[in-house]
Amino acid sequence: MKRYLLLFSFLLVSSNFLFSQVIAPRKPAKKTIPANAKAGDYIDVNVAPYPESNYTPTQLVTDVLVGTSGSCGTPNITNVTISPNQAVTNNNRFWGYFNKGTSNFPFAEGIVLTTGYAREAGNTAINDVLGGTTGTMSDPDLVAAIGTTQQLNDAVTLEFDFVPTSSQMKFRYMFASEEYTGGFPCLNYDDAFALLLKPVGGTYQNLAILPGGAGPVSATNIVPQNPLFSCGPINAQYFGSLPPNQINYYGRTIPLTAEATVIPGQMYHIKMVIADARDGNYDSAVFLEAGSFDIGVNLLDPSGAQLPAEINVCNNEPQLITASTSGPNLLYQWFLDGNPIAGANTNTITAVQPGTYKIEVSVPGNPCPGSASIKINGGTTPLAQNATFRLCSTPDITTFDLNNAKPLISPTPNAVFRFYENQADATAQNANFIQTPANYNGANGQILYVVVSDGGFCSKTIELTLTRELTPIAGVTSSRIRVCPGEAVTLTATGGVTYLWDNFPGNGNTQTVTVNQTTTFTVYALGALGCKSLLPAKITVETVAPITSPLLDVEMCVGDTITLDAGAGTNYTYLWNTGAETQTIVATQLGVYTVTINNGICEETFTVKVHGASSPFFTNLSYENNTLTAIATNPSINNLYGTLEYSVDGINWQESNVFTNLTDNATYNVQVRIKGTTCYGAVEFFTLAINNVITPNQDGVNDVLDLTGLRDFNNFTGSVYDRYGVEVFRFSKERPIWDGTVSGKRLPTATYWYKFNFEYKKTKIQMSRSGWIMLKNRE
Repeated sequence: MKRYLLLFSFLLVSSNFLFSQVIAPRKPAKKTIPANAKAGDYIDVNVAPYPESNYTPTQLVTDVLVGTSGSCGTPNITNVTISPNQAVTNNNRFWGYFNKGTSNFPFAEGIVLTTGYAREAGNTAINDVLGGTTGTMSDPDLVAAIGTTQQLNDAVTLEFDFVPTSSQMKFRYMFASEEYTGGFPCLNYDDAFALLLKPVGGTYQNLAILPGGAGPVSATNIVPQNPLFSCGPINAQYFGSLPPNQINYYGRTIPLTAEATVIPGQMYHIKMVIADARDGNYDSAVFLEAGSFDIGVNLLDPSGAQLPAEINVCNNEPQLITASTSGPNLLYQWFLDGNPIAGANTNTITAVQPGTYKIEVSVPGNPCPGSASIKINGGTTPLAQNATFRLCSTPDITTFDLNNAKPLISPTPNAVFRFYENQADATAQNANFIQTPANYNGANGQILYVVVSDGGFCSKTIELTLTRELTPIAGVTSSRIRVCPGEAVTLTATGGVTYLWDNFPGNGNTQTVTVNQTTTFTVYALGALGCKSLLPAKITVETVAPITSPLLDVEMCVGDTITLDAGAGTNYTYLWNTGAETQTIVATQLGVYTVTINNGICEETFTVKVHGASSPFFTNLSYENNTLTAIATNPSINNLYGTLEYSVDGINWQESNVFTNLTDNATYNVQVRIKGTTCYGAVEFFTLAINNVITPNQDGVNDVLDLTGLRDFNNFTGSVYDRYGVEVFRFSKERPIWDGTVSGKRLPTATYWYKFNFEYKKTKIQMSRSGWIMLKNRE
């Protein structure tokens, strides 16, 4: 019996001890604050200079959490309540506004609900747990949602009604708690949070459920891998961090999303509630991200992903945009830059130009339409193509100036170029582009990736292949540099693989050309990759003055000599076929003479023929008034024998062919010769003088026509004719005189015609003479 009493006493004491460990208030623990922690490392809560710190609960929901207050006549958010219902001026309220300030907190701003003083959630580090209790106890809806059997304390709730204009509602939040110390999550200190949603008049659905049905959001259901927590890890992938974590809680989750499918136009009620479990010494909180409560219209791409507020579209590429809200009796209207688009009355539109597109979705009976907008920024992708850019390097130019490649890549004016060495960098269009494109030390065969853009977001990436080779230096030689006109030379270029000749086609290294005049030949050397020598090679082939000679075929009288002159010239040397090496030779015989003239560069052979000269001869002689005029022909073939001289006595010679003061009716031996030669011609000439008037009156003056001086010439004949052509007298050696009668009978006064012929005895030249004579008979 005593033994049973002892056992009962032990069990009672043990039971009381265990019970006291569970329900007795825990002593607040000291926080471990980083040595370098400062106020700026923590979020700001309910402090100036943020106007939102003085917002009412309604303002916090409509202007911070949702951000749609005042967008139309009646907001979609109504009946906002908070518990405990503390005044905004209460410094120790359990709710309020937070801003990340200069910290690294994941949310920029939002609403905080906490089971302690909200102001102690941030601002600066505190050594103990947060202070304050709400004075409230458990919340039955939270208990039902998380299925806890623990006593809940310090419940804080935020509730409101809303009418969605979308088929989806969601917002983002983080759960934070001081329970993440001392192993408390493993001792069932399950401070919890619930996001409860129901249609007005319906039942709640808890949205604060981990993905994949992993359970509620509480300190006991999200436990990191850490020696402090022997029961962990539990859903550790949703745990965010232990201190330092920018807030005055021992631990917090990652940002989580609560979402649900709703019916547009139907009113819903939402309740956010958080509470401590088992005691109120260690507080918990929920941070709701500003602007994340989405109950309106979202714009989706063709894959169903939500579009951002702004997108970039190039070249007016059509964009299919779909409003997330669909359903019967909904009214749609699309706007472009604030103007209604005619006929755009469905939940989809194809945008074909830049601008701000907006859709308004009206729910029948709700004066406040849901809306969503997206700004489409337009741009034009420049034309661009792959290109090859060559560097012909020199001692002074050793790097690529990539700016010079731009015209090869794109003809688009004002295009912006960025050159990348790495394709991944070009794809990312990051800052790892070549910073000094004007001085880039690229390699032969290297490929650069060039992003060609319009200066904005429209771009095209092409490949630029670099080639480089040493610029060749051109040279050229000639087989001869001084030639005679018409001679051929061979030009040989050096320094390149192929060549560009200025004077003629062909790209080989040799050219054979006939040079007719002094010419400068120019050639560029081209490398294997096409690099062209900076300067051309030049060579001048000079043609010397052509060898000339005044030698012409000549005539020489037999027995004469003639000087043949080959002509003078610079550096001339001579070799005659006679063996003579002088400029001139004296030819003593008829025949062919040749001379070869050499000027040190060229050699030319000239031929001259020495012909037997033809003697000049008379073609006409006339005599009147004691003056003889002789006309002779010079049959010489060149001007050397072009001067004639004349003589009537064989002694005195003159160049004039006119002789004066000769004796009438006398015979002269008239001679002509080529001056300076023995070639001559001669003719006998009788200086016949005939009076044109006879008066046979026996006065001794002009009584007869007397041709006595001709009767000694051979073949002397002649006649006198009247005007009718009737012969009235015939001359002969026996009758050389006509006295104006015929058969002894005087003829009447009239004009008569005469004609006579004779032959010189020595030359056998036939002479003839004709004319008229006036017969005057005086009776």
